[in-house]
Amino acid sequence: MTSQAEESQSAQFVQSLARGLAVIRSFDAENPEMTLSDVARLTGLTRATARRFLLTLVDLGYVRTDGKVFVLSARVLELGYSYLSGLSLPEIVQPHLEELMAEVQESTSAAVLDDVDIAYVNRVPTRRIMSVSINVGTRFPAWATSMGRVLLAALPADERADRVRGSALQKLTDRSLSSVEDLETELGRVAEQGWAIVDQELEIGLRSIAVPIADGTGRVIAAINVSGQANDPSVDEFRQRFLPALQLTAGRITAELRSSKPISRLMTSG
Repeated sequence: MTSQAEESQSAQFVQSLARGLAVIRSFDAENPEMTLSDVARLTGLTRATARRFLLTLVDLGYVRTDGKVFVLSARVLELGYSYLSGLSLPEIVQPHLEELMAEVQESTSAAVLDDVDIAYVNRVPTRRIMSVSINVGTRFPAWATSMGRVLLAALPADERADRVRGSALQKLTDRSLSSVEDLETELGRVAEQGWAIVDQELEIGLRSIAVPIADGTGRVIAAINVSGQANDPSVDEFRQRFLPALQLTAGRITAELRSSKPISRLMTSG
């Protein structure tokens, strides 16, 4: 017996819209170009119905044709723009970090720069690796973290110098940088190579590597990292193991940001 909810949904269901979307979705990596017969076969529509939808999509600019073969146009990207433009930076980053964590089997995070600190906006842990818990909103001094150094290194020289001078450098561990000169030298190296490793400077036993995230204009607006225990492997092996996957993830996030609205409106409040 059909429920009232099902009857209501059925009454409101627009079959022509569903069929039009089915035609669009029938184009994929394996079928980027199709004839009318191909579209009819994949969608289960009659040739006459498929033809009407294809020609309508051609008129609307979502499909191109030479009279025999049909292909999607770049205008279909507009269909996803409204969804992407409603996402915050953390919402865009989160699934990418989850995939990265599953690949490398180590904790992954994203952070933004707030004055002389970093603030975590995403965190995908595998296990607790610090004496304190790290959650969204956790703050650490930027100079002592891999993500913070990537973000500081991306600043214009004058602004970077101001942030460094405003940082309260202290020996958090016996490995911590403690002089402005040493930190400025390290940030120059990070700016040149495009990544940063911090080895037990924030806490003994913790090692992390970070890369920047840029928006569609190339402006660095966040950083992502992989962090793990420092006992094994060596620092160089740590870099070789995690940097390529980290850079690929950063590239994917940046590509998605290019399809979204201006990054100044993507940041969450607070």
